[in-house]
Amino acid sequence: MAEIIQRDGGWAFDGGTVRITPGLHRSVPLFRQTYGEISVPLEAVAGVVHEPERRRGRLRLRLREGADPLLQATGGRLPDTADPYSLAVDSDRRGVAEYVAEEIRHALLLDRIPKGPATAYLLPGPPVPVSVRSSDGTVSFDGTQVRIDWADTSDRVKRATGPRIIGLGDLVQVEWLPGSGYGDGFLRFVTGEAVFSRPPPEKDPYALDLWGSTRRDLLTALVATAVTARLPHPSTRTAAHGEGSRPAPRVPSQSDHHDVLLRRLRELGELHRDGVLTDEEFAVTKAAVLRGF
Repeated sequence: MAEIIQRDGGWAFDGGTVRITPGLHRSVPLFRQTYGEISVPLEAVAGVVHEPERRRGRLRLRLREGADPLLQATGGRLPDTADPYSLAVDSDRRGVAEYVAEEIRHALLLDRIPKGPATAYLLPGPPVPVSVRSSDGTVSFDGTQVRIDWADTSDRVKRATGPRIIGLGDLVQVEWLPGSGYGDGFLRFVTGEAVFSRPPPEKDPYALDLWGSTRRDLLTALVATAVTARLPHPSTRTAAHGEGSRPAPRVPSQSDHHDVLLRRLRELGELHRDGVLTDEEFAVTKAAVLRGF
């Protein structure tokens, strides 16, 4: 058993699995604490590196592309402190970190683990149901459908449409971007109808605009990961559909696309006539929809 325990968490490798546990220190981000323990099978690992520094180094576990729904959903955008595959290592534990990394590398060679992309998720997503309250509203996923209940601070366009319910079968993909000092983040659910259209997140009734507490809004990655884990694996989007394969979500034709946009424009026009949208709100949202043509 190769093991290292630090303030931010611990890694333990038994030859076949890397068990990663979050630390209990108050400096550990809420997302990392909530995601909990992760057991990474060796077949999901592409490599491991130790980056030593004068005061604190870092261990990084690199997973095979397509092996983990968390990495697929977040696109590697989690900050280091919230990334479960990154562990800060004190300088006096540098030797232990090197030993753990070497043991994992040795096992990868012995078991001849391929480094290429995985054709199926090798790790599970978060358990469902899962629900997160963000700055723009509350998003929930029960394994079959996503529900968004807008907050009082949400844009009037969103509140006017009421709660948004999206069936898993209608989803093509999930897009997630955390907020930063450079701008807001978002969690967007892309359906077959909306695959060609990307209104601004603050106006998009299929997206949560993440503009508030970064600590709290990072939790939306839990929902993004839970949904991603239950969508067709990315490898199926380009692979030929053989016997027993799961078909990729249908992408609308150009005529379908125009019908969707025209329907969206009619809905916006009705909201404008009813006084729900101001002239400025109507103009901005209409322009976003028209850019989809």
